[in-house]
Amino acid sequence: MHPPPSAAAMDFSQNSLFGYMEDLQELTIIERPVRRSLKTPEEIERLTVDEDLSDIERAVYLLSAGQDVQGTSVIANLPFLMRQNPTETLRRVLPKVREALHVAGVEMQLTAAVSFLTILQDESVSIHSYTHSFLQVILLHLEHRDTGVSNAWLETLLSVIEVLPKETLRHEILNPLVSKAQLSQTVQSRLVSCKILGKLTNKFDAHTIKREILPLVKSLCQDVEYEVRSCMCRQLENIAQGIGTELTKSVVLPELIELSRDEGSSVRLAAFETLVNLLDIFDTGIFTPDQHLRFLEFYKKLCTLGLQQENGHNENQIPPQILEQEKKYISVRKNCAYNFPAMIVFVDPKNFHMELYSTFFCLCHDPEVPVRYTIAICFYEVSKLLNSGVYLIHKELITLLQDESLEVLDALIDHLPEILELMSTGGESSVQENKLSSLPDLIPALTAAEQRAAASLKWRTHEKLLQKYACLPHVISSDQIYYRFLQRMFTIMMTNNVLPVQKAASRTLCIFLRYNRKQEQRHEVIQKLIEQLGQGKSYWNRLRFLDTCEFIIEIFSKSFFCKYFFLPAIELTHDPVANVRMKLCYLLPKVKSTLKIPADKHLLQQLEMCVRKLLCQEKDKDVLAIVKRTVLELDRMEMSMDAFQKKFYEKDLLDQEKEREELLLLEMEQLEKEKQQNDGRPMSDKVFEKKRRDTKTPTQSLPKNIPISVPGPSSVTPSTSKEIKKSKLIRSQSFNNQAFHAKYGNLEKCASKSSTAGYTPVSGLGKTSVLSLTDDSFRTRNASSVPPSFSPNTPLPSTSRGTGNSVDPKSSGSKDTQPRKATLKSRKSNP
Repeated sequence: MHPPPSAAAMDFSQNSLFGYMEDLQELTIIERPVRRSLKTPEEIERLTVDEDLSDIERAVYLLSAGQDVQGTSVIANLPFLMRQNPTETLRRVLPKVREALHVAGVEMQLTAAVSFLTILQDESVSIHSYTHSFLQVILLHLEHRDTGVSNAWLETLLSVIEVLPKETLRHEILNPLVSKAQLSQTVQSRLVSCKILGKLTNKFDAHTIKREILPLVKSLCQDVEYEVRSCMCRQLENIAQGIGTELTKSVVLPELIELSRDEGSSVRLAAFETLVNLLDIFDTGIFTPDQHLRFLEFYKKLCTLGLQQENGHNENQIPPQILEQEKKYISVRKNCAYNFPAMIVFVDPKNFHMELYSTFFCLCHDPEVPVRYTIAICFYEVSKLLNSGVYLIHKELITLLQDESLEVLDALIDHLPEILELMSTGGESSVQENKLSSLPDLIPALTAAEQRAAASLKWRTHEKLLQKYACLPHVISSDQIYYRFLQRMFTIMMTNNVLPVQKAASRTLCIFLRYNRKQEQRHEVIQKLIEQLGQGKSYWNRLRFLDTCEFIIEIFSKSFFCKYFFLPAIELTHDPVANVRMKLCYLLPKVKSTLKIPADKHLLQQLEMCVRKLLCQEKDKDVLAIVKRTVLELDRMEMSMDAFQKKFYEKDLLDQEKEREELLLLEMEQLEKEKQQNDGRPMSDKVFEKKRRDTKTPTQSLPKNIPISVPGPSSVTPSTSKEIKKSKLIRSQSFNNQAFHAKYGNLEKCASKSSTAGYTPVSGLGKTSVLSLTDDSFRTRNASSVPPSFSPNTPLPSTSRGTGNSVDPKSSGSKDTQPRKATLKSRKSNP
């Protein structure tokens, strides 16, 4: 607390006291409005209404003797009264409303305009009754001195015009306009007349419009006030649509040309916008070849406007008026870039190379970022329009990918998957080959773009680019992805400091793995994920491994996850870092959803054992609380069975399709090997196609209940194996061309070492739960071809549960802790 002021500090002089009194008076003044806002008994008495009155009687009373706020409330409630009792409302209430509106304030006027419009929309009364009762009130207040009120009544009138009969429109609205549009009337009156004329043209025939409306239109187009000329100019589009093309050419077009030369800038802008909107009315074929050429040449000049004046002077040495002019030039070129797709339509895509390619080249190399940014946004539209001629702009795609501005790159990658798909197929969806072989600079440009984004501070652009790279399996080969992009995804996951970027890299890596066509490469990637992330020395890497597991569950089939990632994931229940165990607890319901009973019962046992240990041994209170909630969620989950169930029908079908596609990859790889190893020389296409046809079986024979838990080709029944080959042969040789949005599938089931899990096998499972990998397609490649980090002696994780490691918890709290190795030795289960 502050000490009390000393006597010397306290001033009780007369001047000081007067100062205190003035402060108190100010406080009193501040409080006065609060006191005044309280109602006196007399005011409350005046605001009180007899509760026994009907709605109609209460409305009449409040409009006659009530205050403005009460009258406004009655008018707001007018649509309800019209629905409830239209006859009495029109007879007793509406006359009082007319009287109140004569002296009403802005709020009541606005409320009335809205209520009248609502009554029209509700169709509470006939059009005849509405015209008789409401139309004159609306017309009376059109020229209210308050602009907001006038516009509100005008909007109501324009809606009324839509439903009024022609005779009523002629007598009640069109005839009075002759005098309202005269120069002797106010500007507000003439502005209202312009908007009404624009609405009336759609209600009368061309003869009436020409004789009675167009003279008024011409008069208002030549009004002395620029606001009136601009307003009438913007209504010419509606008038042109009402009178047809011929009258538009002879009457409206000359007025527009004249207005386009008006001294007022707002009038010229209105004329230009109206002309652009009227282009649809005119047949563009009316352009003569000479006019067509002049228009195109003028556009080309605008695209390079200001570039001829470029010089090497410093901006500080350029006069301000020159700088301002250059900004206008940049704006012109930017707008030209925005309209470039429309110009392709104008010249016809077949003539693009001769007529517009040089202009497109200039826009893509424009020295100003806003221009290049705009053309990057339009690049996808240009690609679609060119269709089979898309190869003409390959180099410009590379140019924009290598642009020094990340803004340009960010604009381009919004539609990068669609652009690359068009490039890879030449604009023809039926083309299956052509993996962008004509564009060798694409891959270096893509990798360089990613590195520039990674080196910048714009992590959102980096994240978006990594997400878009998920389309690459459909436009370049699996080997190109493996050697040029996949390792980069690993590096980003392990070294980047931005979590969304790491997750984007993780998901894209999973998609790369999903579409990888070589078993050896897939095994290497899986092993690297487990060793460097799941068993990594950094807890941050182990957290990213759990993110990757979540993506694997989403993208691959259940059996794939169970085979390779189930055990490494639940192994993290022993992680010394609480955050890792906590994240795993959140993931456990999804992990359990990958199991199928009874085939995966041994995995379910291990999952339950890990959860029990967490419940018994967890010391972190936050983790323990999450474990308890997770246990309740796990208990409520229903397990999927090997056979189809109605409740899981759609999910089972989706998972079956994933697994079939994964097995298809193995079949494709095997067929390619057979083609290459046929008598030590490449198999001819005819022989290869014959061998493929020999493996076909009818599609109808495909069993509907193929077990989704089948581990791989070695355990597939003969008929199923044929069906898988049949499925392969139906599809294209290039699996990468399948639709990317198709759900992703599974490679293999849990490995065969489940017998070493250390738990007593469940009765009835026995050998059926042991999954073999004896097929050649599952073998690891020879040691001579395996990098040191992927030695064949290091087994892939199996369905067996390894013993926990003895990492010191105290040394695991940072991102650089001791590596964690999953030991696969057998152990005895606890009773």
